Amino acid sequence: MMAKHKIYTMSFGSVYPHYVTKAEKKGRTKAEVDEIIRWLTGYSQAELDAVIEDGTDFETFFEQAPEMNPNRVQVKGIICGVRIEEIEEPTMKEIRYLDKMIDELAKGKKMEKILRVDTLKK
Repeated sequence: MMAKHKIYTMSFGSVYPHYVTKAEKKGRTKAEVDEIIRWLTGYSQAELDAVIEDGTDFETFFEQAPEMNPNRVQVKGIICGVRIEEIEEPTMKEIRYLDKMIDELAKGKKMEKILRVDTLKK
């Protein structure tokens, strides 16, 4: 069995500020970052705040997510040099979905595009 990737054991709360910083540097907000995370995972804001505070690691964060959004499969493309669609490891795929969406936020995409709202109408 392969050793777990380092990010799995990192606390979500220790990485979260980097998502917020990345967004804010580009004129976006913490509220938008939270909205993306809630959309992806089904956590309420209170649940999300608790997870950020309590040191929950990435793997547990995704395993215990109330409801992973079925539309997250619409999140495609390359992140960190890897094509999301080709990632086989489930937890890593979830992490990369989140990375990609935060990236899109920082690049100035509209929230409805990031949250794949238009894909629901088809």
